[in-house]
Amino acid sequence: EVRLQASGGGFVQAGGSLRLSCVASGFSFDDYAIGWFRQAPGKGREGVSCVSSSAGHTYYADAVQGRFTISSDNAKSTVYLQMDSLKPEDTAIYVCAAERIGLCPTNLLDYDYWGQGTLVTVSS
Repeated sequence: EVRLQASGGGFVQAGGSLRLSCVASGFSFDDYAIGWFRQAPGKGREGVSCVSSSAGHTYYADAVQGRFTISSDNAKSTVYLQMDSLKPEDTAIYVCAAERIGLCPTNLLDYDYWGQGTLVTVSS
């Protein structure tokens, strides 16, 4: 069974930090790109960050560049998203997804597996 389990969300004041985790199982983790996406109330899902260890590539959306850091631990089949200097506009449900080609595509339809997400709320 393929699973992507996101955790680490919560309530934090503006300027604070959170670390999200995405634990994968049921597929060849090392060969996939793992992306983080978020959906704020009343808005569509947008890409936040992505890591592809096979391609040696990382991606960050302009809105989070310099504040968020993505990393992976292949031994634990886990990808982390360290979120620093959080802003109220970062409030959203954050989900992780896996793409089997390992290219960190920008098209959401190119991702093969999706997790259920974790809620991040940033107060002003």
